[in-house]
Amino acid sequence: MNVLDLARAAGPLLWVLLALSLYVVYLGVMRLLTLLRLGHDAAPLIDRVRAIIAESGVYAGLRELDLSGMDTPAAQVLRAGLSRADRGPDAVQAAMNSAIIQEDGRLYAGLSALGTAAQIAPLLGLLGTVIGMVRSFLVFSDTANPTPTQLAQGISEALINTAAGLIVAIVAYVLRNALRNRANRIAAQAEQVREELPTWLLRPGSAASAPEYRAPNPFGEKATPTPARL
Repeated sequence: MNVLDLARAAGPLLWVLLALSLYVVYLGVMRLLTLLRLGHDAAPLIDRVRAIIAESGVYAGLRELDLSGMDTPAAQVLRAGLSRADRGPDAVQAAMNSAIIQEDGRLYAGLSALGTAAQIAPLLGLLGTVIGMVRSFLVFSDTANPTPTQLAQGISEALINTAAGLIVAIVAYVLRNALRNRANRIAAQAEQVREELPTWLLRPGSAASAPEYRAPNPFGEKATPTPARL
């Protein structure tokens, strides 16, 4: 029995499972390519930007970040925070929180669909099993002494659909977990940036936190240093 014969024996539900399997593979490959692109290690760039901030200030670090062209979640969170550094710590934190939400959307997109496929594939296989068993029992109502060949058609439909549903579910489940683990590792680096950036900007002695002096008062009052705004 070749593949075409198995497809005929399994009935129409096998084609539904086949379409679902193609969708699972397509979605898994597309998400993997996206995560490979977003998963470049941003640690060297982050360290370089941190050193530039300490030496030359926030805007020099932001310029270095823009020149790098890196599009990873960690770089996007860092860019969001630095772009609001002149508006205070609360604005920095709010910008990074918003960036984290956006980047999570990019990282975890499609994973819920894979989870849904892993759940419904066995149910479709079970439905095919029930239909196949019903077909087998109908043989008894149509024939007083059914032959094994007549019974085998319904049993084959039941077992093939069961196996196909389990295969699709296993593939979808494995892909979902593997992609989620990779997305979690990428998201962890972005979370680390969100936690550490405020300390970079407030670290005493750094150019980012150095006091900013006002011009002398023309009325003779002595100019006093004021803390730099973040």
